[in-house]
Amino acid sequence: MGTQPQRSAKNPRRLPKILLILVLLCLVTVGLFAWRPTTFAGAYQRSVAWRIGLRNHDVVLGQYRIHYMVAGQGKPLVLVHGLAGRAENWLTLVPEFTRNGYQVYALDLLGYGRSEQPDVDYSIALESDILGKFLDSQKLAQPDIAGWSMGGWISLKFAAEHPNRVHRLILMDSAGLLFDAVNSGALRPKTEPQLAHMMEVLTPHPRPIPGFLARDILRNFAENDWVVARSLASMGTGRDLMDGKMQTATMPVLIIWGKEDILTPLSVGEGMHRGMPQSVLYVFDGTGHLAPTERAPEVADTVIGFLKAEPPPGGGEREVSEAH
Repeated sequence: MGTQPQRSAKNPRRLPKILLILVLLCLVTVGLFAWRPTTFAGAYQRSVAWRIGLRNHDVVLGQYRIHYMVAGQGKPLVLVHGLAGRAENWLTLVPEFTRNGYQVYALDLLGYGRSEQPDVDYSIALESDILGKFLDSQKLAQPDIAGWSMGGWISLKFAAEHPNRVHRLILMDSAGLLFDAVNSGALRPKTEPQLAHMMEVLTPHPRPIPGFLARDILRNFAENDWVVARSLASMGTGRDLMDGKMQTATMPVLIIWGKEDILTPLSVGEGMHRGMPQSVLYVFDGTGHLAPTERAPEVADTVIGFLKAEPPPGGGEREVSEAH
């Protein structure tokens, strides 16, 4: 009879080593998460973007490199984020837009996200020019454009100066008119209490931010604070304000506003509505400056209904109750 080959006596000893390695990897991962949680959040956002079909691209506009994302097929819809924002701010809305037959373009404005950060003033006028050059680069003759907060101001300025370049315009809690603004320091937090105050300005339903996460968020704010500071300084000069300049924006306009918005109060949205009488104003009850994320399904339905309506809705104001 032949002898059976014996199993290596070393194999059982490998299991504790493998378990030790796995434990160490878990500890390192937990440690990295506690140290840089926003890095993990960014990776998660990128995975969500990939899953919903958003693909990354870069384009050189004049002397500046701009990053943008594209998803879907159909009518072009360009999304313009707000101060200290980025293309990923639109992740909650993009799936509904693409499902309803729109090709979505979400760009990182100059100085933000993964776009270049040159030594410039980051004015509304400069960003509006970047928006126009971006449309040219993508051969978008007359897309629909949606802007949120500062992005609304940029979009409104472009639409008023180039009304033949915009099919329909959507403004969400937009800046752009003269009003008694909150202290700009609320948008440039340096400490954990200041970060908590910023969230109170942005939403009527702020949630506590764990210390380890708050510290990492503040680190990210510090890295890009100089760009935000220049944007705010340029806005503060008032040279790009749209008061008395909106009458040339003659395309159909949808204005979406959080009724409890402290950062850009409802009076601003009402002023835009008066300045563009063909516009329709939707006011979301129980909502602040973050309607596109906090009320994403209803905002998406409102936007899609507006874009698809034939003839386009004109005039009027409607209130959307808070869901309970």
